Amino acid sequence: MKILVTGGAGFIGSALIRYLIQHTDNTVINLDKLTYAGNLQSLQSVDSNERYIFVQADICDAAKVAEIFSSHQPDCVMHLAAESHVDRSIDGPAAFIQTNIVGTYVLLEAARKYWSGLEAEQRSTFRFHHISTDEVYGDLHGTDDLFTETTPYAPSSPYSASKASSDHLVRAWHRTYGLPVVLTNCSNNYGPYHFPEKLIPLVILNALAGKPLPVYGKGLQIRDWLYVEDHARALYQVVSKGQVGETYNIGGHNEKTNIEVVRTICELLEEFVPAKPEGVAAYKDLITYVADRPGHDLRYAIDASKIARELNWTPQESFETGLRKTVRWYLDNENWWRQVVDGRYQLQRLGQGESSE
Repeated sequence: MKILVTGGAGFIGSALIRYLIQHTDNTVINLDKLTYAGNLQSLQSVDSNERYIFVQADICDAAKVAEIFSSHQPDCVMHLAAESHVDRSIDGPAAFIQTNIVGTYVLLEAARKYWSGLEAEQRSTFRFHHISTDEVYGDLHGTDDLFTETTPYAPSSPYSASKASSDHLVRAWHRTYGLPVVLTNCSNNYGPYHFPEKLIPLVILNALAGKPLPVYGKGLQIRDWLYVEDHARALYQVVSKGQVGETYNIGGHNEKTNIEVVRTICELLEEFVPAKPEGVAAYKDLITYVADRPGHDLRYAIDASKIARELNWTPQESFETGLRKTVRWYLDNENWWRQVVDGRYQLQRLGQGESSE
């Protein structure tokens, strides 16, 4: 297949592309605008592969998106391009409305027009895979409830509301126009190449620098943690074997409070890097409780039984094994995160066009 991946220079997108190039025979067209969260250095292991093509473009640019469909003739679309940081959505929601809602609309229309013009056999196998989040469901207040594929939407933040809107658009294009879609909603991802503003890499890097480890409220918010490489495997199962019109929830079966996550990282760093920054007796002493953010959901937890039952996917990593691998990766790949922290990685955005490198 030729697979058009949007947002392929992001955290989950780059993990997906590495998986597709390294473990399948498919060709990948990576369409990415290269905003602050896009990092081509996360794709260095595959960027010289003849089956990998990079195109710098904005999914809101209808003419450019139509041109990409016309020139590359993809067999399916895996749509990950999105603004995804909740705090940023609270401070500046406009970008989230534009990219997540308008951008998805532009992409759906380009896909619909392209799909409508295909020969019958190609039309029957084409797929538009929309990758979303469990945050569209709001939060869970009980200790036993789980998000299922039929849980009503109740988004709490501008980010999750914009993703919920994009989910509705995708389903509408399926029902109204017949566009063959599949959807996935995932829990919190973590792993290598994660942008340092997110909780796990932020805690790792702050601890190494002897900086405070900020925890919202009392840190009792519960999240279901999914190792990003497990997620990439799940996404490929869905796009290649999922039923048209269906939604699949993807979770890691790893519910942890935020404070548990932070303390576990501190314990791993005690093991891996016992020589601490000056003045730090124990990494856990750096934990600092800060005011909770507005509308902060208390608990997310996914029922991933449908994808296990129908597509034979289950996560390979437990939270303990995945977090150990993640901390180790950041310790072994200082060059990658140093360039993110100091901003050097953004030099890639200058003068990039279409390239196979």
